[in-house]
Amino acid sequence: MKKIAILGSTGSIGRQAMEIAASRDDLEVVGLSVDSNWREALTQARESRARFVAVADAGAATEARNSFDGTVLEGEAGARTLIAACEPDIVLNGIVGAAGLGPTIATLNAGIDLALANKESLVIGGELVTELARGTGSRILPVDSEHSAIFQLLAGESRDAVERIVLTASGGPFRGRTDLSSVTVEEALDHPTWRMGGRITIDSATLMNKGFEMIEAHHLFDAAYEKIEIVVHPQSIVHSLVDLVDGATLAHLGQPDMRVPIAFALAWPERIGTPVERLDLASIGNLDFEAPDPETFRCLELARQAGLAGGISPCVLNASDEVAVRAFLDRRIGFTDIAAVIERVLDDVGTGPVRDFRELFAIDEAARERTEELVGGLKQG
Repeated sequence: MKKIAILGSTGSIGRQAMEIAASRDDLEVVGLSVDSNWREALTQARESRARFVAVADAGAATEARNSFDGTVLEGEAGARTLIAACEPDIVLNGIVGAAGLGPTIATLNAGIDLALANKESLVIGGELVTELARGTGSRILPVDSEHSAIFQLLAGESRDAVERIVLTASGGPFRGRTDLSSVTVEEALDHPTWRMGGRITIDSATLMNKGFEMIEAHHLFDAAYEKIEIVVHPQSIVHSLVDLVDGATLAHLGQPDMRVPIAFALAWPERIGTPVERLDLASIGNLDFEAPDPETFRCLELARQAGLAGGISPCVLNASDEVAVRAFLDRRIGFTDIAAVIERVLDDVGTGPVRDFRELFAIDEAARERTEELVGGLKQG
């Protein structure tokens, strides 16, 4: 029996993880964390018999405590406390945004394996996070479909055998367009393939999400940035590819269904069945690939530059993106302003080495403040 803590249990990743665990006798959910959706969290806890629930919002935590006979943990530190309290074998971190970094640190500090869907943990603190995992012996099991694919493709391959890693991108809702100045919030949220939360959907539309995944791949697979490439693949059937030095290219294919990489991470090193539609290439007919357009989708190049700079730069990139995307969703800035603001913040906050997590949190706050200042000075066209 493998005991699982699911952080962000009422989000898209968390709900699908709950579905997978409910279908298995060998997966036991022992703890859940949410931001404020305490009603759904308690329903999940009762159905899974989890005895620990962490609720970040203080008011929601009080409501939950009055309605639950298990343990309710409260506040920003609740998810971290949950990990120690419920003693899981593996933690699925499905929290969105920089808030997921603290629980990642707590998981790895405890020597617990981490199923990582929170990309910000590696974007913000990849150098420190991977060093911590090596020090405690924790395994980081990627949940992003692209990184799960690469993880599987590299099994049994030596580092010297890998010539190139290719991350596939759907291209988002604006693939092929060169003028994005009039994009609306509704258009940007209408993703052609995936159904995701607001921030990640906008990041997909700007291709920032793919830039983040490039930084993740660098840290997860110890790959130089010049060996990581992006190719646009609108069908989202090929999840990633690996070129080997002998001329072979390995590809991971499957339906675009997040239950597959979630199940793989939770059950690793075993494989378990999932009720997803099986791939029928004959019915699909064609698979298309094209180069991305870095001039129109400026965020992709900004992410590459931040990754190459290393140190604090990826942290600044993520913090500014979170604020700028929220401003766009709130209709305070336009779609193309997102990249412009982020580029300015990267210049203003500067670069430098990263020494510890405390410094990263301070840089994160400074980048957010500078982004808010710039957003406040803009008028949406």
